[in-house]
Amino acid sequence: MEKPSTARIALKWGLVTAILIIIYTVILYMTALFKNPSLSWISFILLLIGIIMALREFKLLNNGFMSFSEGLGVGTLMSAVTGLIGSIFSYIYTNFIDTTIMQQMSDLQRDQMESRGMSSEQVDQAMEMAAKFTSPSLIFLFGILGYVLFGFIFSLIVSAIIKNSKPDVEF
Repeated sequence: MEKPSTARIALKWGLVTAILIIIYTVILYMTALFKNPSLSWISFILLLIGIIMALREFKLLNNGFMSFSEGLGVGTLMSAVTGLIGSIFSYIYTNFIDTTIMQQMSDLQRDQMESRGMSSEQVDQAMEMAAKFTSPSLIFLFGILGYVLFGFIFSLIVSAIIKNSKPDVEF
């Protein structure tokens, strides 16, 4: 039996996971719940579920066998696909669909800093520094890198748990 395609599985589950994350993100944006930072972590839970499903499918198609490195590769590649699609969506959404999102996030940051007792000069300085990291290209890049990094870590853990290497046969 031939080995299952890691790219096909990673692309399939990366696309499914990205769609779920996009739907969740749109719901957050439309309900203004994106202002609650604890809800943004649910995207990473969806990523973890996607990795688990991709590795389960790979293992199933490989007669119940999956090495640690195969699992790590499938999971990380799947995360890269998810990050790429999610970042493209985020770029399009914030630059063409709802251009006020970035300003709303900036206003929220300003309010949080002021509520912590920072002076207006400190707030202005912090906002100026933050503006350097919120350009569309950097947000796009950080989105991909964030998903790949978290996906790599999640893949390390999940692969270590569900791996089942083929036994070496000696003749």
